[in-house]
Amino acid sequence: MPAILLSIGDELTLGQTVDTNAAWLAEHLSALGIACLEHRTVPDDLDVIAAAIQQCAERAGTLIITGGLGPTDDDLTRPALAKAMGAELIEDPASVEHISAYFRARGREMPDRTRVQATPPQTSTMIENTRGTAPGIRASLGGCDIFVTPGVPREMKAMYERDIEPAIRQSADQYSGVTRTILTAKINTFGSGESDIAEQLGNLMARDRNPLVGTTVSNGYVSVRVRSEHADPQQAETMLAVTMKQVRDKVGPLAFGHDDETLQQVVIDRLRGSRKTITTAESCTGGLIAGMLTDVPGSSAAVLGGWVTYANEMKTRYLGVCSELIEQHGAVSAPVVEAMARGALKQSGADFALSTSGVAGPGGGTDAKPVGTVWIGLAWREGGAVNAHRFFTNLAGDRATIRDRSAKCALQLLRLQLMGQDVEHVKWATRA
Repeated sequence: MPAILLSIGDELTLGQTVDTNAAWLAEHLSALGIACLEHRTVPDDLDVIAAAIQQCAERAGTLIITGGLGPTDDDLTRPALAKAMGAELIEDPASVEHISAYFRARGREMPDRTRVQATPPQTSTMIENTRGTAPGIRASLGGCDIFVTPGVPREMKAMYERDIEPAIRQSADQYSGVTRTILTAKINTFGSGESDIAEQLGNLMARDRNPLVGTTVSNGYVSVRVRSEHADPQQAETMLAVTMKQVRDKVGPLAFGHDDETLQQVVIDRLRGSRKTITTAESCTGGLIAGMLTDVPGSSAAVLGGWVTYANEMKTRYLGVCSELIEQHGAVSAPVVEAMARGALKQSGADFALSTSGVAGPGGGTDAKPVGTVWIGLAWREGGAVNAHRFFTNLAGDRATIRDRSAKCALQLLRLQLMGQDVEHVKWATRA
């Protein structure tokens, strides 16, 4: 019983709003063993919406439509659904009263134009909206069950959980032997490109295998997605676990977490687990590393603080970097970034220190040090001594991208050091 998700709205097709509803619904449908054939987005155009509804209903057993149920002239989902069904719009008295009660509870009179929200196509039924005014709609076209919800995420989610999911479950139970279990998981990596990760995965990415393995790139992270399908839930779980282990074995220590785990969360967890502390001394990243670390709840147990030493004078005054060192090698150099990390370690008393200095652009680059040139320092205490590494990276992209990737490189290098792993696994940085 495959499903299709249809999202309505000019704001979506114009790119003014990101459609988070489709991702949320697809995830919840897959948990029911229902795969989505398609995510379709159409503008506020009555004929286009009606045609999309007819086309989707011919291909799917379930169609969930979000958006276009408001009271304004550009909310066209109701009349478009009626056109697709060949039905008339009729007013539902119970829905009118529900909308009126919503406004009375807030000391307001219901605007007359809001009544249009209570006009579903004939033969359809209304779905109560417990979070707003626009009711949802349940209808049928051919052999397809159609559910329509508002586009407001909190209204859609409440409607789905209260009414739509139970209805889909009940419908799925009628197809004995057809329902499948679909399980998904994700392994997040950082430090290598998508093509390198794909090469490491090899035959695991064959499109005719189950579980299915694929990759996604977002903000510098390469995530390996695994989808396991089987009629037997236990078998689906076993297959997923086996493939996840194979993926981890293939990609090695660059894999830092599963599903929604972030790199900074994993780093903080490792620091706290080993009772170690961290400080930062940032130039080109301007406090991004400290910001990422302190975004994690409970990070105060591991993060002591840090410095943003953008000017050379600040590097000298607060981190003890010799001005002669800066004059000789330049602020963007291995000796200076190491001196920054060592100075931060000394001033803070932390166990680890990360430092950055680079050319983030768009200007300031030279032939010797073009835009994207970044040095990362890592210093740590071990047996009464202070050790340090210097890493060079040459990153592509605009200023925001270079700064972001630099911060993530630094965190991944720290994570590998905490694990006792070879930092050479990180393709985006070379140890000097």
